[in-house]
Amino acid sequence: MNKKAFYLWFLASLLLYTCSRPTTQSTHGSSKEFTIDTWVKTTPVKDQGRSPFCWMFAMLATIESEHLMMGDSINLSTDYVARMLLQEKAHDYFFSRRDQPILLRGMGSTLIHLIQTYGAEPYDSYYSREPVNYYVLCRKIEQMVRTTISLHQLNTHLLNILDNEVGYMPNIVFMLGMEYTPRQFGQSVCLPDEYVSLTSFSHHPFGQRFVLEMDDNVLRDSFLNIPIDSLMHHATVALQHGHPVCWEGDVSEPGFDFDKGTAELQHEKATIDQLYRQRSFEQRKTTDDHAMELCGLAHDRQGNRYFIAKNSWGPNNLYGGYMYLSYNYVKLKTIALFMSRKAYEAGTTSGK
Repeated sequence: MNKKAFYLWFLASLLLYTCSRPTTQSTHGSSKEFTIDTWVKTTPVKDQGRSPFCWMFAMLATIESEHLMMGDSINLSTDYVARMLLQEKAHDYFFSRRDQPILLRGMGSTLIHLIQTYGAEPYDSYYSREPVNYYVLCRKIEQMVRTTISLHQLNTHLLNILDNEVGYMPNIVFMLGMEYTPRQFGQSVCLPDEYVSLTSFSHHPFGQRFVLEMDDNVLRDSFLNIPIDSLMHHATVALQHGHPVCWEGDVSEPGFDFDKGTAELQHEKATIDQLYRQRSFEQRKTTDDHAMELCGLAHDRQGNRYFIAKNSWGPNNLYGGYMYLSYNYVKLKTIALFMSRKAYEAGTTSGK
């Protein structure tokens, strides 16, 4: 590998790791005791392992919980959606003449696009028996594409790689005695306009949609821009009405500690307002480097409010893989929220 190729590979690797679990964690115990005020049903905590797919895990978890609150029991396959994404990226890489490395960035809206395009599979129907290192798999696909001379050859080799690394694809989805194609099943679990994308930044007018300027917004999706107090209101009311929320934001703060299961600002008493948020965003102190499902509300002994988040780094922390995010942490560090239209309307009718 020449120096230029090595540099591009190294840079791509750094970019890919943006939402992976940190390699070093705090081992301090937590003295926090929480009282749960609201809890939304969830599927079991999963582990994204060696993948950059926090956005995929978080949005799928949100869709799952939305169905659980309606009485439907579904558990969706991340490996299926990841496979479809890799197929798409491999074709892009082939036709772009391999100018850029394959990157697997995304947001909750990206996941919805993938479901609408390729459908979905239940977790039990399609999952890898062995954990997939998607970083290594990307490099294997890149290497294969560089030696491919035709689209037919690409599709043949790509199918073999994905079957070997991820698993063989079922043609039919069986669910509750019914048969579906993956696309039919995807349409049954997520309608095209079922979810609302929200953000809150003052460099665009409130009450309008704009394309969020984040590297992870690969499809250049637009988000409804609302004041931060309204955003917090909608998240709180959604959870109070039993609806989950997909949260995307910044976990680079020193106060975010997976092992302790808490995320707090260093100066929790500071006032978090729109101006403070905007300044933090413009100075790159607030970035989009992780995603989780918000699934509950809680408070500590002092009455401080917290959001409960289902993380995707496995169950090995003090709260079985769940996190308690302080109200101020969410208020400052949120980049975007995704919630069902019903959840959004619940916040609208309750007023703010």
